[in-house]
Amino acid sequence: MGLRDRLIAQVRESGPMSVAQFMTACLHDPQDGYYATRPALGADGDFITAPLVSQMFGELIGLWAVETWARLGRPSPVRLVEMGPGDGTLMDDMLRAARLAPAFVAAADVWLVETSEPLKARQRQALGDGVSWATSLTEVPDDAPMILIANELLDCLPPRQFVRTETRWAERMVGLDGAGNLAFGLSAAALGQVLPDAPPGSVLEHSPVQEALGSELGARIAADGGAALLIDYGRDAAGFGDTLQALRHHVKESPLASPGEADVTVHGDFPVVLAAAAREGAATAAILTQGEFLVRLGIGARAEALTAARPDRSEVIERQLERLVSPDQMGELFKVVCIHTPGLVPPGFET
Repeated sequence: MGLRDRLIAQVRESGPMSVAQFMTACLHDPQDGYYATRPALGADGDFITAPLVSQMFGELIGLWAVETWARLGRPSPVRLVEMGPGDGTLMDDMLRAARLAPAFVAAADVWLVETSEPLKARQRQALGDGVSWATSLTEVPDDAPMILIANELLDCLPPRQFVRTETRWAERMVGLDGAGNLAFGLSAAALGQVLPDAPPGSVLEHSPVQEALGSELGARIAADGGAALLIDYGRDAAGFGDTLQALRHHVKESPLASPGEADVTVHGDFPVVLAAAAREGAATAAILTQGEFLVRLGIGARAEALTAARPDRSEVIERQLERLVSPDQMGELFKVVCIHTPGLVPPGFET
């Protein structure tokens, strides 16, 4: 029995589930969840991330980490952590660039926070020895400053969804239609919280898991020092909208169509994450677009250097650059935020 059939059976037995419960099952069900069994990254998979677009992305993030370490006073050791490290490409590119600063490499204690066994295997193949793995940030030793990178992590952290009807707010649930198939509906139960007024049909998303991550990062950095760089597609201001989507072979489909076989995501809620971190005593930088951030880090100069070294790849490098920074590609949709030690000015976020 596949995940879809098991979810249908669960709804029949226990009643409708929240969007957050459904998305968690789709991604992390031990038997059939997408990340637990079949994560498919890259051109031949279901989606492509910035590190897979070009080595320039990871190299610049690696140099960002080196400069952040220097601005922190060159602590040794420093925990270099990546959460949601995909196939290991980003960390591999980061460490290659970081070798320009041997003292940083010597000080860095590298950790990958990963729950997917198939992805852990790919990360081990890419990175080899000298790396430690954890299934949660709490497993990473907290006795030293931390420089943390998370690229496309927030979009995997599920939200609850609320819909404004003509008379009230109601939570969106996943139940069954008349034919016994998975279908969206609204809970009849009264909400336990007050939500802002909005026109009928409005959808409000709130991810307690994203908010909890902001709190965890803020508390860790306030206590131990360091910086966390989060890069994802998402909103830079509070607002309404249904951002739940599923990608399969780079094509959007209904999130209900093939549970466990498609990558189900939502937009990162950066204002909520940053506010949670600030409540724990950490400082937060302004929200930048990915294009603006990479330009500030010098991606144009890096593209020129790569083109000079490989003139035969000039058109490819130009396309990669456009994919990463162009407003109509990843440049505007993707945002970059930094949670950091008070008093630190993170690279790229200078005003």
